[in-house]
Amino acid sequence: MGVCGLMRFVEERGSLFSELRMRDTKLVVDGSSLYYCLCFASASDFRRGGDYDLFAATVSDFFGSLRRCRIAPFLPVLRERAAERLRKACGLARGGSGELAPLLVREVFVQALRRLGVPFVQCFAEADREIAGLASRWGCPVLSLDSDFCVFDLPGGFCPLSHFQWQSVCGAGEPRGCYVPARRFSAESFCRSFAPLRKSLLPLFAVLSGNDYVCVGALEACYSRARGCAEGGGARHGRLRGLLVWLSQFAGPAPALDSLLQYLKARRREEVRELLCTSLQDYAPSEVKLEEFFEQGRYECEAAGSAGVPQWVLSALARGELDPFISNVLLLRSTFLRVQVENMQRPSAHSTALPIRQLIYGLLLPAPRGGSAAAPGGQRKEVPLVCEFGRLQKAIHKAYVPAASLPAELCGDRCPLDKLTEVPISCRQLLLLQTLGVQMSSLASVPRHLQLPAAVTCYWLRCSEPPIQLHQLKALLLVIVSGELHRTTKDPDPPVSPAEEDTVAYNQFLKWKEKKLPSEEFDLDTAHSFCQWQCCLQMGFYLNQLLAAPLAEPDLSRRLYNGSLAHRLCQELKSAPAVENLFSSSQRVTGLYQLLLKTVES
Repeated sequence: MGVCGLMRFVEERGSLFSELRMRDTKLVVDGSSLYYCLCFASASDFRRGGDYDLFAATVSDFFGSLRRCRIAPFLPVLRERAAERLRKACGLARGGSGELAPLLVREVFVQALRRLGVPFVQCFAEADREIAGLASRWGCPVLSLDSDFCVFDLPGGFCPLSHFQWQSVCGAGEPRGCYVPARRFSAESFCRSFAPLRKSLLPLFAVLSGNDYVCVGALEACYSRARGCAEGGGARHGRLRGLLVWLSQFAGPAPALDSLLQYLKARRREEVRELLCTSLQDYAPSEVKLEEFFEQGRYECEAAGSAGVPQWVLSALARGELDPFISNVLLLRSTFLRVQVENMQRPSAHSTALPIRQLIYGLLLPAPRGGSAAAPGGQRKEVPLVCEFGRLQKAIHKAYVPAASLPAELCGDRCPLDKLTEVPISCRQLLLLQTLGVQMSSLASVPRHLQLPAAVTCYWLRCSEPPIQLHQLKALLLVIVSGELHRTTKDPDPPVSPAEEDTVAYNQFLKWKEKKLPSEEFDLDTAHSFCQWQCCLQMGFYLNQLLAAPLAEPDLSRRLYNGSLAHRLCQELKSAPAVENLFSSSQRVTGLYQLLLKTVES
């Protein structure tokens, strides 16, 4: 959600904000706004697919600042929004500048929160009002970038992330201790500046201004005539100002709505009234009480219950153990495949992972026996279809994708979703590995936490088009083993005690990274191949989660993939194959690299 132009409108009026020294308080944080903000603050390379280690470190630094100031964060993480991704991806692919969150940034964020022990809940739906309700009941501020929080009546106020100076913690010598300098917006001050505007009219202001779900064009002619105010002409802020002045004459939303609708033809009034009243529900109090999850671990959602979502799925979604991709398919039978910086002349990088997605659809939406795929509106029983919004060259394309039939090994090709976790783990593991085209015997020697990435890499190598080149595969595996070396030598709690040769190898690796290449070329075909790998890893990750983790879940936030490093290794391997021996000082790391290479090539 969000009211277009409202944040800039209120920021230009500095009197609507008060300076705040934030410390010793609860803080309800809009997790979706936060991970985008931290991603763009992490100095990540947006063209090369994501430096997830830098992002994870920035997340850790952010919550470290909150701990210093005794701020207790609680994060509702909302379903993702996909606006402008395609335009930004096209610009970056052409060599332009810009910021585009990498594909796996959300998954990395959730894993980082879990590792840091930050309380979070993954909301079932677009849930700004759940955040507002929690903050109101606790009397604490909301931290977000979403302008909708200017509309909610929040006793603790709304602190825009753009004014939350977490990197400049102050007051170390003060008696009350450290604080984060921030600015707090107050709806009361906002209404006073357009007196006698009542706070109860702000939701109608948001709806008429045109948020994400209401087309402002359809209503522009109506309320521009109704408000009787030519101030500002066609300027965006002039329209907002004029609408606020017009609304200030009414005692509440009902008379304002009646006044507006009289300017419509009689036959359209009820249709428009229903549209506006439905949109106003986005600002009504939510029946979901998020504090029950944070205090008791219980998440209840009437919308999910009425949709027949199994309790284990709802609980796993709330805990972040399933991605919102799952709830989108279950409820909406649609999903948006996020665009990356890839070759726009080729099929979408997500095409490579299509069979994995179809298997997920089959588990979520079991097909009737003997069913067959057909376009919507057919008369016969059909195989369930999921609407995928993806990229076709430089445009958004809609395609209906049939769910896959489940193999007979899994409950005789029928497996109700509510019983999925009761299926023996051996069957769930077999289904996962069959989908990826790998046998468990070939993964037996691979460390448990790398078995899923290794299996996904086998799938990527077999299914990508055009075929993956050997130097691309080697670059990817070298990135993975470099992450393992870092964990061994630098993590405070390493998985194994580092040998002296590991430390030597890591120091040599750092020296190699410090060397500047004569030219840092950007190879779009290489970028496309690595985008395909990330798509395969993402869907393999989701499938593994849905099957209740028959393979260990890899920690994406701990240097499993670094786009800048992958591209550099790829470039050097083409001209200097000896880079493959980068970790030769460590027998253990060299052995792991050779094991992964042999596993994948076989």
